[in-house]
Amino acid sequence: MLRVLVALFALGLASAQAEPLTRVRIGATPGPHAQILEAVKPIAARNGLDLQIIEFSDYVIPNEALSADEIEANSFQNQPFLDNQKADRGYRIEPVGLTVNFPLGIYSKRHKSFDAVPVGGSVAIQNDPTNGGRSLLLLQDKGVIKLAAGVGTKPTVADIVENPRRLRFIEVDAAQTPRALEDVDAAAVNTNYATPAGLKPSDAILKEDPKGPYVNLLAVRAVDKDKPWVKALVESYRSPETKAFIEKTFGGAVLTSW
Repeated sequence: MLRVLVALFALGLASAQAEPLTRVRIGATPGPHAQILEAVKPIAARNGLDLQIIEFSDYVIPNEALSADEIEANSFQNQPFLDNQKADRGYRIEPVGLTVNFPLGIYSKRHKSFDAVPVGGSVAIQNDPTNGGRSLLLLQDKGVIKLAAGVGTKPTVADIVENPRRLRFIEVDAAQTPRALEDVDAAAVNTNYATPAGLKPSDAILKEDPKGPYVNLLAVRAVDKDKPWVKALVESYRSPETKAFIEKTFGGAVLTSW
């Protein structure tokens, strides 16, 4: 009886001393970003975090939700996009760790190569400045168009100075670019939208080189950036286990930054 009482006392003491997990609501777009966070979740639990993943269907709401204190962090964007959002909306949001890179692809259901896109053909690109500009920079990099000098990372269709094939650019919401493939000759699709739509990055008729400022990041409110849970979140994400999961699951379509 005494042993039982001692054991129960020890168990109760251990339970009392065990610290509850810190809740971290983290926003992500559907597809790879959310999938990766699901793999991070058990690692985060070992590091004292209860990671609650909340999916958002577009690129605007995750920063709105973070700024409004509806979530504690998000994982879906790159630095140029965050910079643009902060400039436009005054968000006090800061990056705290680099995550993964999704090389942008241009896809087609009508043509096997971009050379087959006809003169006057239609190309859908994203209607937000960061991703639309990124698509135009990809097309310039591949010799399809030429942009005005000094346009930086956010060129627009108005910055095209040479378009020898007289391509028509149709701007749509980033999440709708896979659907646009039914109606256009080609469409620029971010990998996190391509994968859920059944598009294989290896099938892209043009593909961005894995370089430049487009590595994605974890972001939090500026007031939180030095808190212990932020360090635990970054370490959990940038772990060997997460890296192995990404390499096994995505086969090169998603590249780690560590």
